[in-house]
Amino acid sequence: MDWFWWVLIVFWTGGFAWVADTVRTALRNRHERKLELMKAAQQERLAVEEAYKSPEPVCGCTHHLAKHDKQGRCHERVEVPTAWDENKKPLRYEAGQCNCQRYVGPQPLSQVFAEELTDRI
Repeated sequence: MDWFWWVLIVFWTGGFAWVADTVRTALRNRHERKLELMKAAQQERLAVEEAYKSPEPVCGCTHHLAKHDKQGRCHERVEVPTAWDENKKPLRYEAGQCNCQRYVGPQPLSQVFAEELTDRI
């Protein structure tokens, strides 16, 4: 029972503060590492999902292929500047026709034809 008094004296004088501080620091570091691992796993999952997405057929004018006709002319309405200030910055806009001429992005999958792979003639 003599050891009990020694432990009690060390406790009263603050001898176990370094133990509590060390444990607190270790738990904080472990928590930060867990958060970093979870964030890395989430970024990896998002990258994999992004890799499996097919490319969007978007024109250089940032409009979708559905806004273009068979000749490639865009039919989307855009804001066209009509008045400028002394620094040549637009002040007013009006609705106008998009001036892009042709969609040059990736071919949509529906327009690609592949024959069946069979042994029959």
